Amino acid sequence: MPSRIYLASRSPRRRELLKQIGISFEIVLLREDPSRGRDVDETPLPQESPDVYALRVACAKAELGARYTGRRSLIARPVLAADTTVVCDGRVLGKPQDRDDALRMLKLLSGRQHEVITAVAVASLDRLEQAISTSRVWFRQISDHDARKYVATGEPMDKAGAYAIQGRAAVFASHIEGSYSGIMGLPLAESAELLRRFGVDTP
Repeated sequence: MPSRIYLASRSPRRRELLKQIGISFEIVLLREDPSRGRDVDETPLPQESPDVYALRVACAKAELGARYTGRRSLIARPVLAADTTVVCDGRVLGKPQDRDDALRMLKLLSGRQHEVITAVAVASLDRLEQAISTSRVWFRQISDHDARKYVATGEPMDKAGAYAIQGRAAVFASHIEGSYSGIMGLPLAESAELLRRFGVDTP
């Protein structure tokens, strides 16, 4: 029974969530810097639905992580990866390109509901399991002052949809339906179930 896994993610939030449920892990680093070439192309395909997009990216990262560990002759362990997508009016909101882009996203989300889709995948060299979590978030009206103040903290800049529900943006969320951990970036119920299928001891 594997006692540890590999995590194919740089996200500190996903690390915190795995630690929260007592999962031991090592990081497998994939290239994510566009200037140096990404290991996984995260560009949505034409006519690709947000849930299919999130699953495709999460599966690609998990499978690539498994191949990396195999090529490096590392101890065989399951590789977990995830992808979070924020959707409003059917449009995928990725990570903002700059502060103006972050402000644009917050204005779009202000005073209305949006969806947060997080896909999670677990892979070995010969196996892949996947799951998806869809949650709904309602934001109160966000004034221009509050949006600019939030963007000035820098918190939105590496977050899908330009906000972190577990950070200062918690004051924007008036109501949620679904998985809080999924909105953070890793749905724990689904992740634990996938890991159990690979024999990982989970709560």
